[in-house]
Amino acid sequence: MIILELCFPARRLSAELQSVQSGRLLSNYGILIISNFISKLVLPLGLASFAMHAADQQWGLFNILQVPTWLSIVASVLLLDMLIYWQHRLFHKIPLLWHLHKVHHADPHVDVSTALRFHPIEIVASIFIKMGAVFILGVPAVAVILFEVLLNGFAIFNHANIRLPKKVEAVARTILMTQILHRIHHSQLYQESNSNFGFSVIWWDRLFGSYTDEATKPDTQIDIGLVEYPETKENAQLWGLLSMPFKRK
Repeated sequence: MIILELCFPARRLSAELQSVQSGRLLSNYGILIISNFISKLVLPLGLASFAMHAADQQWGLFNILQVPTWLSIVASVLLLDMLIYWQHRLFHKIPLLWHLHKVHHADPHVDVSTALRFHPIEIVASIFIKMGAVFILGVPAVAVILFEVLLNGFAIFNHANIRLPKKVEAVARTILMTQILHRIHHSQLYQESNSNFGFSVIWWDRLFGSYTDEATKPDTQIDIGLVEYPETKENAQLWGLLSMPFKRK
């Protein structure tokens, strides 16, 4: 995705963004490293190991009901994906959670690095939410691994600064959250940023009434980011991203 967006960028950087692009990328990847480090402190062996422990203890609905493995894997991946959809919506709706999530949305440009730009506290909160799902449902470890691979892969895919060929995009958007659809979610307009919450498929947005198929502006002209963070300098400094949730703005 990085190679594709370098060779075939869908949106060009403004002169102002070009001047801070190297700092912006360092900060976006820097916050990823910090988040991963803290995640290992919170759950050293990972979510899959927790799922294995839950299976050993016979915790969760699928373990209690002795659901066939194939069915528990398919159901778990679908339910986890729906859970992340609702988690995303709640992080937009609840002010305390939004202060964390706005670190992601304050990015004035959307590319692969944006997909990795989440505040460490939000990452930890997400870990506990998924642990709760594993405990309640009895999600198999293989389903956890599969879901995490799909979640991260699709997030990188739909944040990439590329544009699929028109015919391919028209077909892909009937199932997947494409780059154009996800850039609508990163619009500065409230009604647009509060739509297209899915990270992989568009089913949940269609089912729960949050799907928007077209922005008020063409894809190349959508105003990305948050109105209250017009300064690109704060978005290009790692400390600015880490401290952002604790500042009034």
